[in-house]
Amino acid sequence: MKVAGFTFIKNAIKFDYPIVEAINSIMPLCDEVYVALGKSDDETEELIKRIDPYKIKIIKTLWDETLKEGGKVLAVETNKAFQAIPAYYDWCFYIQGDEVIHEKYLPTIKSAMIAFKNNPKIDGLLFKYLHFYGSYNYVGNSSTWYNNEIRIVKNNKQIYSYKDAQGFRKNNNQKLHVKAIDAYVYHYGWVKDPRAMQLKQEQFHKLWHDQEWIDKNVIKADTFDYSKIDSLSKFMGTHPKVMLSRIAQKNWEFEFDLSYNKVKLKDKLKRIAYLLFGWEIGYKNYKLH
Repeated sequence: MKVAGFTFIKNAIKFDYPIVEAINSIMPLCDEVYVALGKSDDETEELIKRIDPYKIKIIKTLWDETLKEGGKVLAVETNKAFQAIPAYYDWCFYIQGDEVIHEKYLPTIKSAMIAFKNNPKIDGLLFKYLHFYGSYNYVGNSSTWYNNEIRIVKNNKQIYSYKDAQGFRKNNNQKLHVKAIDAYVYHYGWVKDPRAMQLKQEQFHKLWHDQEWIDKNVIKADTFDYSKIDSLSKFMGTHPKVMLSRIAQKNWEFEFDLSYNKVKLKDKLKRIAYLLFGWEIGYKNYKLH
């Protein structure tokens, strides 16, 4: 079985992305990792090259930031990396620049890839999610966070990244048939130095909206205000080993009153349904097999 990883990134240092940790977390399962590297204003290229000069394959790209419909440019960049993967690979492991896989899940993931490699009814593997927020000690626990997403797909070039690179579709907008596995993606996109987070917010909204919308809707500030969140819970587990050095360097404080809860009733009911019965009420970007 041959496995290739793939991802996209731009300005990883400027926006404080844990892209090195992301790639290293899937490296034990991948023969190579294909990186669509957008033209950056910092030393992102050197950062990526240092990970592993033999296993990392860089595709240099230019982002078309005129593609503002639903953040489409992110899917376009994902597809550039996916399409570069040679045909002799069986599986393609997608990881975004703020996502990390805990090493404890690697055996489960590998077993699933072996089990379903030759099953033509399975297009991909579905992961669970933990969304960290504010600091490495808290996770989002309301239904406004997505619970699952596809992160491993067959090397079928009829598959493509969908909308803003949240998931995948195939052929003529068909949802992928996937197998759910007992493995989590640790999403650190909302854990950054508040200055880097504020800068990211101002820049990334430009991929969805014009300047007039940004001026009206994005708060101008030096630092991001993490307090504006509906509900969080304390994280009681361990972080991936590849994240420990980054976590030790955290230079800001964020504390949250766990009794604070501004989740709407309908969202509370959705969350209860998911936790008790595994029901996902609303939008699902896949078909469970």
